[in-house]
Amino acid sequence: MTADKLAFINDDIAALKEQGLFINIRTIQSPQGAWVEVDGKRALNLCSNNYLGLANHPALKEAAQRAIERYGVGPGAVRSIAGTLDIHLQLEERLARFKGVEGVISFQSGFCANLAVIPALVEREDVIFSDELNHASIIDGSRLSRAQIERFPHADPTALEQMLAEKRGNFRRALVVTDGVFSMDGDIAPLDKEYQVAERYGCLFMVDDAHGEGVMGHGGRGIVDHFGLHGQVDVEIGTLSKAFGVMGGYVAGKKLITDYLRQRARPFLFSSAATPADVAACLAGVDLLESSTALVDQLWANTRFFKAEMQRLGFDLGRSVTPITPVMLGEAPLAKEFSRQLFEEGVFAMALGFPTVPRGKARIRVMVSATLQQRDLEFGLEAFARVGKRLGVLR
Repeated sequence: MTADKLAFINDDIAALKEQGLFINIRTIQSPQGAWVEVDGKRALNLCSNNYLGLANHPALKEAAQRAIERYGVGPGAVRSIAGTLDIHLQLEERLARFKGVEGVISFQSGFCANLAVIPALVEREDVIFSDELNHASIIDGSRLSRAQIERFPHADPTALEQMLAEKRGNFRRALVVTDGVFSMDGDIAPLDKEYQVAERYGCLFMVDDAHGEGVMGHGGRGIVDHFGLHGQVDVEIGTLSKAFGVMGGYVAGKKLITDYLRQRARPFLFSSAATPADVAACLAGVDLLESSTALVDQLWANTRFFKAEMQRLGFDLGRSVTPITPVMLGEAPLAKEFSRQLFEEGVFAMALGFPTVPRGKARIRVMVSATLQQRDLEFGLEAFARVGKRLGVLR
């Protein structure tokens, strides 16, 4: 009987393999950096979210080690009972100053932050207007809220306004939510225009800046800083696992909201706090970003060079305006074979296909980082050129 109950799993896996959509997970045996050991092979790392190279930075490692000696390895409880350490509060205060906001509350991950804030702000009687390409964590947080979900066309403030004019009046509260930087395409939301639309219709306005944190704005202060919307955006979600190189997430914005989340946010109330080592390493990351813009500047210099050379070779990079560089290939089997041959050439760059991206939009997603040297970028470009010609992507 057990085999029959689980037969659907075998069928689903077989279908994924037949369609070229089955994910083969590679294993890394070294710290994150420009080069990594992957499945026993040394390869150029072009698919990590470690934008600034902080995941293996000496200052962050030292801070984590000191925190373990002082606090131990775990928090011991949820934040609302006995799990709030003084360094949790220090991190929240430092992030609030860094972001130029009234308040910050930290969580175990950016995913948890979205699951925390959305159900706390809207409920069954309310409505969420969500960009159609928003991250899965926004989708899941919206579903948990039980509010009605209305998807508006991607990065289209005109369409958003039309939807608000038609539907906003039917609901008690409304939330407009968008990613800041879209992780699959590397484009950005027209945040200033969408904020203005949300304000006209009395909507709460929220942006998830997971891929803008440490990347966009002055010294990596994010998408809100990029658009000069300090003090206007109600909720800003940040993650500490990408450009900051560690683990964790947070909600930044109006103090009234962050204080309220300490009473209502379920991941804050029912899941153990972030570890002392993680929190201390994040504090060290804030120190580095506040002290210099050098890493962010290098990230963007690398991005400009790599994109210009890829376009010169003839690759389609979609609509990206950030270090996220999608190499558009079309069908998933081609993208997977392209990734496999890149790995043979010594380049680690994973293929992304349905359901991560729409059917027919499979790609290699290159993640440029500040750790890459000129010779590293040139090595990667040469590999892309060779594989592109072998597979008929380039003439």
